[in-house]
Amino acid sequence: MRQRLLLLGIDAHIKTLLRQTGPALSPFSAWVLLKGLETLPLRVERQTRSAATLADFLAERVEFSQVIYCGRADHPQADIIKRQMSGGSTLIAFELKGGKAAAFKMMNALELIRISNNLGDAKSLITHPATTTHQRFTPEERAEMDIGDGLVRLSVGLEHPDDLIADLRQALSGLS
Repeated sequence: MRQRLLLLGIDAHIKTLLRQTGPALSPFSAWVLLKGLETLPLRVERQTRSAATLADFLAERVEFSQVIYCGRADHPQADIIKRQMSGGSTLIAFELKGGKAAAFKMMNALELIRISNNLGDAKSLITHPATTTHQRFTPEERAEMDIGDGLVRLSVGLEHPDDLIADLRQALSGLS
């Protein structure tokens, strides 16, 4: 009986979802999705190469207490990553020494890279997890997840890495 009631509850949610969103993609949305999948490997390869370049640039900077990029040899799980992946990632995380104030100042000074709470696009996007994706967690819970107030995440897009480095360099120059 309890399982039946549980299924009825799920069923009601699914019916509401289907009524509000429809049971399938529109033909145009499906076509756009398929067209995007044709070039996905090329885009991800380019974005991954650019992310590796940016991670190396950021790792040399004194403004950060850490730079986390799975394609670097200093990543804590580098051995596992080498065995399981053919490259790095399009995502870089880094912790600014000045905490939230420094993170916001740097992010607000960016001109090419856009602030967003969603990551993963053809354009480079940056977010501050403590005030977006993880805002509902307590500071103690975020600390357990290594999400400090100075942590930002950068999703690298298709822009030329030299342009992204120039944008980051000028944004970081305002911190000193």
